[in-house]
Amino acid sequence: MNLLILNAKVSDNRSAFHNKLCDILIQDGIIKDIQSSGKNFFAPIQSKIEVYDAAKGLLSPVFVDLRADFAEPGNEDRETLESGSNAAIRGGFGYVGLLPSAVPAPISRAGISALMASQNKLPITILPYGCISIDREGKELAELFDMFQAGAAAFTDADQPVHHAGLLLRALMYSNIFKGLVMSRPEEESLSKGGKMHEGEVSTFLGMKGFPALSEEIRLQRDLELAKYAGSAIHFSCISTKGSVDLIRKAKKAGLKVSCDVAIANLAFTDEQLIGYDSNFKVLPPLRSKNHQKALWEAVADGTIDAIVSNHKPRTVEEKVLEFDYALHGMSTLETVLPLLIQSKPANIEWDSILPAISWRALAVLNRDLPALAVGQKPEFTIYSHNDNWKYQNPLSKSRNSPLLGKDLKGKVRAVVLKNKIQQIN
Repeated sequence: MNLLILNAKVSDNRSAFHNKLCDILIQDGIIKDIQSSGKNFFAPIQSKIEVYDAAKGLLSPVFVDLRADFAEPGNEDRETLESGSNAAIRGGFGYVGLLPSAVPAPISRAGISALMASQNKLPITILPYGCISIDREGKELAELFDMFQAGAAAFTDADQPVHHAGLLLRALMYSNIFKGLVMSRPEEESLSKGGKMHEGEVSTFLGMKGFPALSEEIRLQRDLELAKYAGSAIHFSCISTKGSVDLIRKAKKAGLKVSCDVAIANLAFTDEQLIGYDSNFKVLPPLRSKNHQKALWEAVADGTIDAIVSNHKPRTVEEKVLEFDYALHGMSTLETVLPLLIQSKPANIEWDSILPAISWRALAVLNRDLPALAVGQKPEFTIYSHNDNWKYQNPLSKSRNSPLLGKDLKGKVRAVVLKNKIQQIN
């Protein structure tokens, strides 16, 4: 790739060019030079090279999503690798952690190898996860080491919590040998079974059975103790309560190897959205109350929460457009993470403290590096604006289960530079 990017405002507080308007020269797939915009330093070569004018848009290391469901193979009516990848590009994401929720689920080297073989056909880099247990049933350990060797980025049973403590302990101890990462979605189903939404004032008002915050926190506490006993790292997916934040903050201070993420829906919405019984707001974990949401935002800002994830869960019309009690959990989010962050970000939290959680800090969870903008580095950028207005319509995802569909949004991805090409977003 030979490309000249003009008038880009760098947003990367690790870089010497942070908050500066720059022109960036890329030759043979490597950043060759960076100069201040307006000096016409690269004018002599502009007619001989592809030029993209960023028009003072922000340029950051490419966005990273640690949790999305593409549903292929087995449920291609919801999403395919191709449609999910295109939705990710529209959302500014270059790396996507892929949940093992396909049918059949990846439980061995063959399942992961098949996903890795699709990399060259996709516009993004997928990071496939292997199952912790065979078929996510929580009974027998899957072939963790073989999947790791084939390219599995981590291990998780997707939306299914690991109920058997002994099985999770064995997974933690075994994966620790080869530095694999186990991801836990904490939920004690004996406390949450039958729940339709967060247990609180709104669920009482609506007369719906709720998910108590305790169901997440008690399981998280158990899994922290298991990780401590095993001496291994553990990652908690989609934490949603103040109590979970407090437990993880305490564990990190104590030196435990723990990381966590939060779903964009839990940052952008609260349980009050469910008063209208819109099934698009029925997600897992459930939307919590404002005090939980406040704690989550504070934890993103101070780094207690390592990553913000899309938790993209595509559903068909038949699975969502029915009575609230019977609708399946899930929200299509990959294309709208940026505007959701912009519209919901508290005024006292700066973008600089949020960006790492959808970029380099997120990728670091998987022991991968996303370098700061500098000469000599591979170009992997997202170019975007906080102020561009657009209407979310004609989604690239196959699913339509988003409460934002048809809405006017603020904050838009303009282009993604990845895999030796620039992909401009309409």
